[in-house]
Amino acid sequence: MAKEFRSGRKGITGGLEGPERELLIKLFQDVITTLEPDTPEDEDPLASLVGISEDSSVPEDPALARLLPQASDDDEEAAEFRRLTERSVREAKIGHLRMAAMDCESPKLLLDHEHSMAFASALNDVRLVLATRLGIESEEDAQRVASYTDWSQAQDVESYMSLVYQFVSWLQDSLVEAMLSDLD
Repeated sequence: MAKEFRSGRKGITGGLEGPERELLIKLFQDVITTLEPDTPEDEDPLASLVGISEDSSVPEDPALARLLPQASDDDEEAAEFRRLTERSVREAKIGHLRMAAMDCESPKLLLDHEHSMAFASALNDVRLVLATRLGIESEEDAQRVASYTDWSQAQDVESYMSLVYQFVSWLQDSLVEAMLSDLD
């Protein structure tokens, strides 16, 4: 069973059992796959190098659109901002997810400041994807997801994803609490 994160002299520590680590690694990898951009063969290498994308359209996948939201209500401004920043935002998120996945390979998590920030970011991105897939848009939706409490009774995709969402939320809350106590 997962142990909540604690702040200590050596950093922030937490504990995950094998199946929990495997689950998180799989979730991190799934979000990485969602974030990896389609790279056209005729893409300008200089634009690619500096992080500029030719495509400024809003992602069709609702989960990806939630990870990479519109920066402005003005469609023209939002498209230009997306064109100039989306690639670097994707790469930063992917970097955090990869770092968190590597941290999960150890039975005991020991996170310094950089790794705890990356782990919190990765958990947040997983939560955003799960929330989108579960259709959490209102308080009623959140209560529906929270009504699933027993892993042994997970009979369908929604009940299983709801329990995973709750686990990831608890883990993120525990990590943020440890990070905040580290500030004192």
